[in-house]
Amino acid sequence: MLTVTDAAKKQALRLMEDEAKEGLFIRVGVQGGGCSGLMYQLTFDNEEHEGDMTFENNDVKVVVDKKSYLYLVGTTLDFSGGLNGKGFLFQNPNADRTCGCGESFSV
Repeated sequence: MLTVTDAAKKQALRLMEDEAKEGLFIRVGVQGGGCSGLMYQLTFDNEEHEGDMTFENNDVKVVVDKKSYLYLVGTTLDFSGGLNGKGFLFQNPNADRTCGCGESFSV
C-alpha cells in the first residue's frame, strides 16, 4: 500500500486537471540510477499495464508495477512547496540510505 498525503493529493489533482485528459492517475515506479543506486519515478498516466498493482488512497488512484512495488511498499507520497525545494517527496521506510535531494535511495 502507498499513502498519499493531503498536500500530494491537492498538487496531483491540480496537475492532472491541467493535463485535461480523461482517467488520469499517478504512476509511481523505481529505476536504476541516481547517486544512491535507485531513483523514484512519478508520472501521470491513463493506461494500466499487465502486472500493475492499483491502490486508492485519499481519493487518489496510484498504480505501481510489481517490481517497483517491492521497493515502495509502505511509502508515503507527499508534496512540499517550500523554499528549500518544491516537488513530490517519497517517505520510504524501505530505504537504507537516501541522497541529499531525496530523489534516489538504496535498500
